[in-house]
Formats: sequence, C-alpha cells, structure tokens
Amino acid sequence: MSTATQKFLFAALIAIFTVLLAGCPPRVSIEKINRDPGRYAGKEVTIAGRVSSSFGALGSGVFQIDDGTGTMWVYSQSYGVPGNGAKVVVTGIIKQGFSLGGRSFATILTETQRRH
Repeated sequence: MSTATQKFLFAALIAIFTVLLAGCPPRVSIEKINRDPGRYAGKEVTIAGRVSSSFGALGSGVFQIDDGTGTMWVYSQSYGVPGNGAKVVVTGIIKQGFSLGGRSFATILTETQRRH
C-alpha cells in the first residue's frame, strides 16, 4: 500500500469518526440540567447513572437516575422500565411540567433511544 493511499485512508477514517461523533447527543450531568433546566428544555441529551426508583406497567413508566451529582426522572414509553440498582445510559429530550399517573414532575427526560 502506497503512502498516498495510507494517508487517504487515515483522512477518510478521521472524517467518518468526526461525523459519527457530531451526531451523538452530548452527555450532561444531572446537576447541570437541574441548575438550568430552561437551557436544556426541548434538547436531546444523554445522562448516565444508577436507577434509584422506578414504577411502570405494560412497557411504559418512569424511573429515577442518580449520577452522583443529582437525580432526574426519566419517562419511558416504548423501552420498558429498568429495575432499581441497574446502571443505565439514557438519551432523551428534556421537558418541563410533565404529569403521569397523577404525579407531576418539574423536569423530566423523555426517552428517545433504546438505553444501553
């Protein structure tokens, strides 16, 4: 393989990697979201942590994530609800003033992608 071919392949890999990273929502600490929820409202973000509380039925419900900086409730309509103590990474859209099952949540993340 010639040096020119190697340089081209390297540049192509860098470009592909950059495009893939640009499409990923940023990972944000829960503390930052809770400190200024208006800044994140309507935006897709990723949070990670341990499930500290959950309730749901028939594949939908809410669960609370604790990332060590704070806690946030996550609404899952299509992806099920993980059990307490599970480590999760969740991507979704931040919403304010959300109600579900007679409970109100000031700030919540509505899950938009299957968690990992």
